Amino acid sequence: MSIDVSIADNVPLFGSLVRRHRTRIGLTQRELADLSTVSVRAIRDLEQGRARRPRQDTVRLIADGLRLGVRARADLESAAGEGRTSWAVKAGYEADPPAPPLAVDVQLGREAETAVIVDELGTGAERLVTIVGIDGVGRTRLALEVATRLHTAERTPVLWCSVTGPTGGDRLSTLVRATADQLLGTGGTAPSANGTDETAAFMEIVADRPPLLVLDGVTEAAHAHRIGQLLRDCPGLRILVTAAFPLGAPGERHFLLNPLAVPEEGESFDAEVPAVRIFKERARRFRPDVNPDIREAALIADICRQLDGIPQAIHAAASWLVVYDIATLHQCLHDGPAGLLHHLAGPDGGINLRDALDRRLATLPTAERELLDALCVRGETFDLAEVMTLTGQSLPDSGRAVRSLVLRGLVRPTYTAGQSRFRILHLVRAAQLCALDVRV
Repeated sequence: MSIDVSIADNVPLFGSLVRRHRTRIGLTQRELADLSTVSVRAIRDLEQGRARRPRQDTVRLIADGLRLGVRARADLESAAGEGRTSWAVKAGYEADPPAPPLAVDVQLGREAETAVIVDELGTGAERLVTIVGIDGVGRTRLALEVATRLHTAERTPVLWCSVTGPTGGDRLSTLVRATADQLLGTGGTAPSANGTDETAAFMEIVADRPPLLVLDGVTEAAHAHRIGQLLRDCPGLRILVTAAFPLGAPGERHFLLNPLAVPEEGESFDAEVPAVRIFKERARRFRPDVNPDIREAALIADICRQLDGIPQAIHAAASWLVVYDIATLHQCLHDGPAGLLHHLAGPDGGINLRDALDRRLATLPTAERELLDALCVRGETFDLAEVMTLTGQSLPDSGRAVRSLVLRGLVRPTYTAGQSRFRILHLVRAAQLCALDVRV
């Protein structure tokens, strides 16, 4: 016999069915709670529409408590699925934990950084790690290596979301992207008034097997405080972020990714230095016949220094070997700031790091931009005493300004004879000097 269900405006079909079946057989909410082992509060919230996403176990227990037949049980289970994430998505997630995307290249020179982040996230010592650093330094590649190792070692589910990229066509990918938009305040997605937003559906899927959630390429985080709330509501969840600068979320651990090591001036040539290895491997793709002699090896080392050991900058410069020899490339990179910046885009029209660098510099607060301008005019290196002299500010205020430049990847700290000094990246200084010429 079919049941005529009268549904209140704000009560979903599942809650109405539970109430109708319960009253039909003369049970109170307390009696149904005793029979089903589901709490009175949970039953009341479901019947009144305050809880709208019953777990699969809850549906089964209530159906058992109501002594439903096969057809009535199927109707109840179907109603529980309306407006909620399919149980099939959850079952698939748990049976076959999602893996990160496959890497298309081998990571070089990041073993120490990888080991640190894998240990922090793997042990739960940190639950929110944000990798920051200048564009092209390899934030995404490091995150991919970390995620791959955690997935391989522990079968950790990895939910990868490229914040500025396309969304996968499956339900889980769409749900992860919507959750990221709600956490960061991007994409125009906001939680609904009744609280039944996509974040709740995300938590429902991952609750029993918390994943590593990777948010790659974050450029803004208007609602980063929501990340802290999600971590509190979903124990065991870990989040790895790659971003232009720290999010400012509660409990966030900033991991500054510096450029790769480069040969120091005056040192003998070492082909195993990571930046040099990247240049040589990339160069072979364009000029397999190149076999550097001692003089060219020294030029390669200097090229890597000019490019600050930034992997994507080295990739772009090496691609010019399609038309240049090593000596010509070296000369072009030393032909003033404009010449250096011109070669950040390969001749094939690839990623233009000059544009990315200009965008990053444009986000600087006015006071920090003016400080960076003044420091660039003075030279490549400086210490805090010089900053205090330039700004007239106290040591803490000067330190705070320099710290911001360091976390944005524009300035690199060095330690010599127990003293801190800072070096402006060659590419950053070149961009600022070019901009100053335009403004003048």
